[in-house]
Amino acid sequence: MTNIAHKLRVVENRQLTSRTWKMVLEADKEGIITAPGQFVNLEVEGKFLRRPISVCGVDGRCITLLYDVVGEGTEEMSRWPEGYVADVLAPLGNGFDPSRSGDSPLLLGGGIGVAPLYQLARRLVELGRRPVVILGFNTAADVVWEEEFRQAGAEVYVATVDGSRGTKGFVTDVPACADPARTYFYACGPLPMLRALSDSMPVSGELSLEARMACGFGVCMCCVVQTADGPKGICKKGPVFRKEELIWK
Repeated sequence: MTNIAHKLRVVENRQLTSRTWKMVLEADKEGIITAPGQFVNLEVEGKFLRRPISVCGVDGRCITLLYDVVGEGTEEMSRWPEGYVADVLAPLGNGFDPSRSGDSPLLLGGGIGVAPLYQLARRLVELGRRPVVILGFNTAADVVWEEEFRQAGAEVYVATVDGSRGTKGFVTDVPACADPARTYFYACGPLPMLRALSDSMPVSGELSLEARMACGFGVCMCCVVQTADGPKGICKKGPVFRKEELIWK
């Protein structure tokens, strides 16, 4: 797939929690993002490397991103005003495969990893599936997008490490995670969470890996993961991999 640089206009950029922001970008045409779980690379003025951000939702010509402010680049992004024109490389990554879901898929997101699962949930509902979504955060103040998933038609559960919202603990501690009726799973979040799911889930699934990326399209090889078929760049061959592909060290 050819990666194309687009000029997208900021139509919304607002803070949701102490560190998480929502940005909506408008393109001059539809169809820039072709699969749920893909990401974009945004150019930030004064920074040599672009910032990779998962796509949360697509509505016509508008692309919604959720991002955490974690450094100078994302801090600068949080200051982009309405009307700012961003240089965006898209589409990037392979995305999730909704056709593998079966009737009762499980979607598990940790922290900002909930973002790429939203468009997937919407697609699964459109296909007549019954997705169950488990969202994991450190505390209630960090919870985002819970109602949006419900409005999309998914059954939603929340887990927080401190127990201030939903189930106390991790996504794997939510009883729905162990439901034998689940036919497939999709997950995105911190690597320890993904490894735990890969080891514990009795069904097949897909995991979207988070990694620092320099180029974003497979040239620099700085985001390599070990797979059954040898090393692969997360940005080019991923970020989504089937559970059976990954070799955890």
